[in-house]
Amino acid sequence: MDWGMQNRMAQLIQPDGRCLFLPVDHGYFQGPTRRLEQPRKTLEPLLPYADAVFITRGVLRSSVDPGRAKPIILRVSGGTSMVGKDLANEGITTSIEEVIRLNATAMGISIFVGTDYEHESLLNLAKLVDEGERYGIPVMAVTAVGKELGKRDARYLALCCRIAAELGARVVKTYWCEEGFEKVVEGCPVPIVMAGGPQTDTELEVFEFVYDGIQKGAIGVNLGRNIWQNDHPVAMIQAIRAIVHQNATPKEAHELFEGLKSKAA
Repeated sequence: MDWGMQNRMAQLIQPDGRCLFLPVDHGYFQGPTRRLEQPRKTLEPLLPYADAVFITRGVLRSSVDPGRAKPIILRVSGGTSMVGKDLANEGITTSIEEVIRLNATAMGISIFVGTDYEHESLLNLAKLVDEGERYGIPVMAVTAVGKELGKRDARYLALCCRIAAELGARVVKTYWCEEGFEKVVEGCPVPIVMAGGPQTDTELEVFEFVYDGIQKGAIGVNLGRNIWQNDHPVAMIQAIRAIVHQNATPKEAHELFEGLKSKAA
């Protein structure tokens, strides 16, 4: 690994080997997502607690102060929407020149294993890795499942993560699953970060799946809606950060959350 690649990876993964990525790229296919209608307003109070931000070039330019930015993982795939025919039919939307111009630390792209567009999305990843390696920019592969959420089990996720690693992704973002998540991690030779988990009713449930995933080998999280759609997003991100970087238990994270919430009130 050359110096540039090592340097960028060190910006993403902190000295303790862990990371907290904050994704705000949802608008690229969902439009003005609830509580992300004004990205700058959502992002600014959360930035101090994130290790990196997963974002599109348009929102980066319009909503992030270049003097206060965190490392940027640039979303470079898209071309579909919630009202379109198939979310899996993505292409690469951002050139490597644009990635360099924006001084991105990494690039992020979705893959859709098991869909009609599996072949195209995997070749998109391979092409992006070729370009990233040429310029020392790591690629994070996102194991998207589109509408087929029933595939969110260990066997399927392990397959997706291993394929992403085999094609050259330096980091893989995937879903947590209740059973067999350790097998997903063990079968992937590059670091795994957790995407949003199952639908939860309480903050404690979020803390529990984050803690479980970290204990089973994930190096961190890439959580968006579980943070910025919470009524107390700043308290939420600090509590999750305590699990990721301070090995807090779910109970300790929940106590921290409640304390910060009360203090803010």
